This record gives sequence, structure tokens and C-alpha cells, in this order.
Amino acid sequence: MSTTAPSPWLKRIGGPPQAEGGTPELVCFPHSGGAASWYRPLAAELGDDILTFAVQYPGRQERHDEPAVTDLHELADRTAEALLNTDTGVPRIFFGHSMGAILAYEVAQRLGERGPAALLASGRPAPDRVRLTTSYLLDDAKLVEQISWLGGTTKELLGNPEMRSLLLPVIRSDYQASETYRPRPDSGPLGCPLIALGGDEDPVAPLEDVQGWSRHTTGPFRLELLPGGHFYLLDHWAAVAGLVRAGVRPLAAAPGNLPK
Repeated sequence: MSTTAPSPWLKRIGGPPQAEGGTPELVCFPHSGGAASWYRPLAAELGDDILTFAVQYPGRQERHDEPAVTDLHELADRTAEALLNTDTGVPRIFFGHSMGAILAYEVAQRLGERGPAALLASGRPAPDRVRLTTSYLLDDAKLVEQISWLGGTTKELLGNPEMRSLLLPVIRSDYQASETYRPRPDSGPLGCPLIALGGDEDPVAPLEDVQGWSRHTTGPFRLELLPGGHFYLLDHWAAVAGLVRAGVRPLAAAPGNLPK
């Protein structure tokens, strides 16, 4: 039986109750301010075919007492260590959205040969397409406007003073990690297949920036655009699950073969 050892960094959110040996694992990386539970709709779409996990960053949900990490490279170091400690040798696929896409890429860099069989990078410009933004320095009111504009957090939560006081420090820390990120000078391309996904009306990850992910792997590359803005996934979980499902099993059998 294939199981992944318990870790505060890795939360199981879907899959068969008793996984057979070799059942592929999907590891999801949340966006700025996001938590592991955000990916439950994707896990529900995937059903029992795949063991679905999500990285739980410090500072949210059951880890709310821990300080959030404001440096993405530190977050990548700590996440990579956690994934190494829970590695059972089963093929893993990484899926990251927005900040999570860059974090998944940096974790894959650190894991090397023990890295993912494939990377799905969603809603984020390629690592070398740096956009100089400083939203993390905005005052609370303007930061709430920015978050509402992107549509990732419901207005009901942001409109509740108690919830806003809990959410904003975490979101601000994640924004700092995301916006101050720069790739390491010695980073080379990954060797695994890479699918770049995006919304066709995403204001922060336009087509040319998402297409730039093609430079960050020597393996097969695909670009997939779906209707919508930065959080296009909320309306297209079934389509995203289809991409994951189409790739996981062939990749588990032959990691260099990305299905067309």
C-alpha cells in the first residue's frame, strides 16, 4: 500500500481510502493567502484515481499559530525538505497556482532527480518574467481592493472585520514572498514535462508571460488557456482535473512521455 507519512506541510485532501502501491500522487501548491483546502474541488473531481495532497503553508488553518514565511526561497527550502521526508518513491505530479506555481517550480529545482514527474504551472508568469510590484506595502484598505479585484477571496470574508484581521497578515506575508521573488542565477531548466495553464483574461499573467514557461524545461511543453481571469480555475475544476488525469498515469509509467 502506498501512503505518505504525516507532515504538517502536506495535507491529504482526496484519493482512495486504501491506495494501491504505485498510485500516483498529486501535490498542489496554493496561491498567496490560499490554504490546502482551496484545492478540495479539484480533489473531488479527481476522485479515487489519484492521491491528492496540498501543501499547507505556515500561518493558516491548523498552522495558524506559526508565523507566515515572507521569503519564497525559504518557503521552497522548507517545503522541499518536507516532501523529501514524505517521499515513498511513488511518482508525484506538482500543480501550483499563482505564487504556488513559482513555489512548485523552485521546490522541483531543489529536489532534482527526486522531483516531480511533471509540473503544471497555473496563473503565473514564467520565473524569468519578473514584474516589479509592491502590493504587500499597501495599506489594509488598498490591499483589500487589490485582493477583491483579482477575485481570489470572497467579499463576505473580506467584509467581516474579524476574518479580515486574520486573513490580511497572512495574505500580506505571501504577497511579500511572491513579489520579492527572483530566480536564483544558477537555476537551469527542469527536465520534466511542463504544462502552463492560464485564464485568457488574466490581468497578471498574460499569454506571452505564461508561454514563457516553455524556456524552463527541456521536457515536453504544453500551453493551455481556459476562459476567465486570474482565478479561472473556480469555473473550470473539471477541465483542470482532465488535464491532470490525462497526464498522471502515462507519466507514472513513462515520466518522459507527455500525452498530446
